[in-house]
Amino acid sequence: MERRKVLILGAAGRDFHNFNVVFRDKPEYEVVAFTATQIPDIAGRRYPPALAGRLYPEGIEIHPEEELERLVDRHALQEVVFSYSDVSHEDVMHHASRAMARGADFRLLGPRSTMLHSSKPVVSVCAVRTGCGKSPATRRVAALLRREGVRVVVVRHPMPYGDLARQACQRFATLEDMRRADCTVEEMEEYEPHIAAGTVVFAGVDYQAILRQAETEADVLLWDGGNNDLPFFQPDLEIVLVDPHRAGHELRYFPGEVNLLRAGVVVVTKVDSADEASLRAVRANVRRLNPEATVVEAAMPLHVDEAERIRGRRVLVIEDGPTVTHGGMAGGAGTMAAKRHGARERIDPRPFAVGSIRRTLEAYPHIGHVLPAMGYGAEQLRDLEETIAGAEPDVVVMATPADLRGLIRIAAPVCRVRYELEEVGRPSLEDVVRDFLRKRRVA
Repeated sequence: MERRKVLILGAAGRDFHNFNVVFRDKPEYEVVAFTATQIPDIAGRRYPPALAGRLYPEGIEIHPEEELERLVDRHALQEVVFSYSDVSHEDVMHHASRAMARGADFRLLGPRSTMLHSSKPVVSVCAVRTGCGKSPATRRVAALLRREGVRVVVVRHPMPYGDLARQACQRFATLEDMRRADCTVEEMEEYEPHIAAGTVVFAGVDYQAILRQAETEADVLLWDGGNNDLPFFQPDLEIVLVDPHRAGHELRYFPGEVNLLRAGVVVVTKVDSADEASLRAVRANVRRLNPEATVVEAAMPLHVDEAERIRGRRVLVIEDGPTVTHGGMAGGAGTMAAKRHGARERIDPRPFAVGSIRRTLEAYPHIGHVLPAMGYGAEQLRDLEETIAGAEPDVVVMATPADLRGLIRIAAPVCRVRYELEEVGRPSLEDVVRDFLRKRRVA
């Protein structure tokens, strides 16, 4: 039988999951390669034989996405499978055009093909864009489940940027677990708050193995989404966040619009800082696309350590990396805190950026006077440290969930910006969680 030759376009997450559940050990397919984008330095590796299965004794190559056309031509590929998230509808179709112009089919894999079924109830927290507030929303839901006496574990959307075989199935219950796993800044930002609250976190590459292990420790599994991707597990309750600071994006990004159409509960976040016109637009789009969804509104108030240090000072704002890179925002919570507390100047980091940080800022010219906290490896952390030092700020306004001072040297005083999710009015997430547990008869 002639095998159908496939290329999977990805970003070290959804692509590996799609391979595992749709293509692995299927003799009718030959996945010739993956491509990689969005995340720095994840190409040039191999998907290892231990994860690729018996049909791939040498593993599978991972190339930069720029090589799409060359790979299709070189291997006479028949199918290109798009497998990453937080991409505009227009950009998805540009990828389709590139593949089809070379003669290949273009394919999107849907929930029925890719979602795993659990023996335990699953609650998912996803969004229409990255940076909507999924992390604080997930922490809020986890706290509500624990308050009801329910054993909950969090399963996080993958961020496997290191040794893939070693990262196949990861369990984090302590900060020492993160240290042993050589977690990146991005992983620490997501895992650390859960661990501090006493919640075990699972993540990795092989979500079939992760699911089996997580089920042994929980009454309810809580899927903590990444970017605006779909859950890997079939949810019994789908909570989806929309962001009025980017009104209209809920209609224009893949697969965020899919999430909105599927949602049982839609959370309109940041109602305390968005303008009324944007709130009206987002509410109208939610009602039009998903009129049956329960709509919760929530604020995300800022808490700034030693805020008085900011007034009249020349500050360098450090924001969450993905939110201001492929998330498309020019600034975030740190920018808001600097303006609110009277900073004299927000430093433009571009003149001081070095190495990988300079390349990141060049790749995302929309970024304003903020420094994205890129820490996917030791080189990026060194570049981040050098960029901060070169800017010589009076104060660093740090709006990253993880405290970078544990990873790099920052000579200037630091004001940390924290934010949590607080529902406004009714229904609330507490109402949603209690109703879900009652219907599922989870005690």
